[in-house]
Parts: sequence; C-alpha cells; structure tokens
Amino acid sequence: MKKTFLKLMCALGIIAMVPSCGNSRQKQKQDKEEKTMAFDASSLSEEPVLDIKTDMGTIKVKLYKQTPLHRDNFIKLASEGYFDGLLFHRVINGFMIQTGDPLTKDPSQSARYGTGGPGYTIPAEILPQFTHKKGALAAARRGDAANPKKESSGSQFYIVQDANTCAQLDGQYTVFGETVSGFDVIDKIAAVQTDGRDKPVKDIHIISIRPDRSTLAALEAAGRPWKGCDENPTI
Repeated sequence: MKKTFLKLMCALGIIAMVPSCGNSRQKQKQDKEEKTMAFDASSLSEEPVLDIKTDMGTIKVKLYKQTPLHRDNFIKLASEGYFDGLLFHRVINGFMIQTGDPLTKDPSQSARYGTGGPGYTIPAEILPQFTHKKGALAAARRGDAANPKKESSGSQFYIVQDANTCAQLDGQYTVFGETVSGFDVIDKIAAVQTDGRDKPVKDIHIISIRPDRSTLAALEAAGRPWKGCDENPTI
C-alpha cells in the first residue's frame, strides 16, 4: 500500500526532488507539513474503510484495491484535510449526491461550483465488476468531448442514491468504492430542498473524512465478514 501510494504521488508530480543532505530548512518544512496531516495514509490497509462525516450523519465507505490510483488519491487528499468543509454542491433526489469541489469553500465562487479541483486528473480505472449500485462511490469527470479518455476529476466524487437511474453510468465513470453503512444518510442528503442548479438551499458540509479501522473487524467479530458485491451491512 505504502509503495503504491508513493508511486501515485510521483505520477501526479506531488513529490519534488530535493538534495539528499545539507538542506535543514527543507527538512523543517517537511516535518511541519507531516505534523499537520490528519492521519498517516501509508498505514492503511489495501481496502480501507473511511468515515465521511457530514452535517446530516456519517457515511462509511470502503475503497477498492483494484482501483489503486483513485484509492490512493482519495486517501492522500483526506489525510491532508482537503475535503474538510467542502459542500455537497450537486444533489439530485433519485440519482446521486456530489461533492469534492474546493471552490465550494468560497461563496463568491458559487457560479463556478462543480468546476474546481486540485489541478490534475486521474487516469480512468473503469472495471466491469464495479457498477453503480446504491452507495457506490465514483469519480466525477468532464464530458467525453473534452475528455475522450474518461479521466476522473482529481477530487470531485459522487455517491449513488438510486441504482436504477445511475445504471446508465456503468462503464462511463470510475467506481472506486462502496458504502458500508450510512445509506440512510445518503437518502437524507438526497431529499433536501435544492435550487435550480441542484445545489442544496441549506448548505451541507463534509466535516471530515477519516479512517475507520473498526468497521471490518466488527463485521468479522459478528460473523458477517465483508464480502463486497451486493452486501450492505450496517454496524
């Protein structure tokens, strides 16, 4: 996991080359940055479970090891606190809920909500076994005309509320995780009043995204080990 994570950061140009010695100022800067990390991303398992804590409750999601680029990028951003305070800027009842745009921290940028990101895209990892079932975690992206390779947004993602209406997205967007519990929270967010641009009238924030190391262990102890696929266990 740690090796894959470092490869991803290099691929995105996040790791800069620095002299191996004699640069104490750079080391001090790096030490300061490490202390502000929300958690150690390299310590997580191949298929970590994370808590997406929102104003309306917590959605627990499991990330797939078969989509490592998306998994590691999501973990990296979460560990940096990138998602903290962002809004669910696009909510369509009977379809999906979408978030991850850093512009949503600035109300003056409301006309541009849905266009922001970290400044890079992620190569598509579209796999046939991962469909848009309820609770599926998938990456948003630009349309085919401007994005024929179906590369994903660096940070924007959506969670499926209705599998039937989202089935048309299978094979078109990268699904890189699924909900473990908190399906009621997805429904509550989807049901809020929205404006003409599908933005909730009352802001709904991501408070934080942090690892939940207890969920899979609790399932195992309860005699219901996680199997993925169509299971939707609730602790």
